[in-house]
Amino acid sequence: MIEFMLDTANLNAITRCVDLFPIAGVTSNPSILEVEGKIDFFSHLRKIREIIGPDRSLHVQVIAEDAQGIIKEAETILKKIDDRVFIKIPSTEEGFKAMGYLRKRGVRITATAIYTQIQGLMAAACEADYIALYYNRMKNMDIDADHSIRTLRHVLDREKMNAMILAASFRNIRQTADAMASGAHSVTVSDHILHDAFGISIIKTAVDDFHKAWVSIQGDVSITEL
Repeated sequence: MIEFMLDTANLNAITRCVDLFPIAGVTSNPSILEVEGKIDFFSHLRKIREIIGPDRSLHVQVIAEDAQGIIKEAETILKKIDDRVFIKIPSTEEGFKAMGYLRKRGVRITATAIYTQIQGLMAAACEADYIALYYNRMKNMDIDADHSIRTLRHVLDREKMNAMILAASFRNIRQTADAMASGAHSVTVSDHILHDAFGISIIKTAVDDFHKAWVSIQGDVSITEL
């Protein structure tokens, strides 16, 4: 099963997209939260949880860079939001140390800031639930993101590991499709990219043509009015 997640912290955007699309969860990081201005961190994230409900995943990133600090921040997030939150931890040496500690205690983990295959493999070895690769950023650095996804997916399937590849950082909807075709289990995209994908003129033209054909046969009435 593939998953589409929302990479935004805007409450209106989340409300609209959850109503329109089969959204599996919401991801956030400090850069995304910055767009919303001076917000009350925990209050805002609790509002996101209220919108998406308990069955969709919520991914919240820590700020600390050392393992001890990451663990303390993770515990605070789980306490002040809820214990279902996926803690986003950068895939650094200290991050892996924190992942190992938290995973043994049943904490859900999204390993993030992944640019290389070895980062992804190490995150999987730490039993992270999601492995978040920065797709467009990798391409900008002349790293073959699709090859990296294929390699990681091959190893995960071969070793029967439970980690899921979560592709992130997209410039357009084509990249999301390419990432999934390469083997990503999930993608997280901004609401703008989703809306742009379905707002192209040829889709509108097709719908308008169907309407004109209907009117020419039945008149300007709906099916329920027949």
